[in-house]
Amino acid sequence: MTPAKWNPFRELEDLLDVYRPLSRRGRQGEAHEIMTTADWAPVVDIRESEKEYVIKAELPEVKKEDVKVTLNDGVLLIQGERSMEKEEGEPKGKYHRIERSYGSFARSFSLPEDVDAEKISAEHKEGMLYLHLPKHEVPPAKAVEVKVK
Repeated sequence: MTPAKWNPFRELEDLLDVYRPLSRRGRQGEAHEIMTTADWAPVVDIRESEKEYVIKAELPEVKKEDVKVTLNDGVLLIQGERSMEKEEGEPKGKYHRIERSYGSFARSFSLPEDVDAEKISAEHKEGMLYLHLPKHEVPPAKAVEVKVK
């Protein structure tokens, strides 16, 4: 078993991603709220079965064409963009509140050694992205004795 690379800054970034949206919401009792839109990160569920890992990412109102999934050096990257669209016939006016985030997004995941990178598949339906990462058997690491001179 290969030791996992620990990156404390990535863990801090993940933690901040959880709390950042909460900080954008106004506190109850404030006279006004600052309306901002910012880059966002889709929430995911990661499930493991005997045969595969499945990553399920929420991508509401993101078209399949606006999503890109790449694998590079053991890191899976999901990226894309959600645009704010105006509906036809929508009367002109101003927004009083915008709570949904728009703009580009990216999520990356370091994959375990037992993922068969050649067989990864993805499907996009009803605002969800499903990534199937099949497993393959990893031969156990063998110890090599080094002679000391």
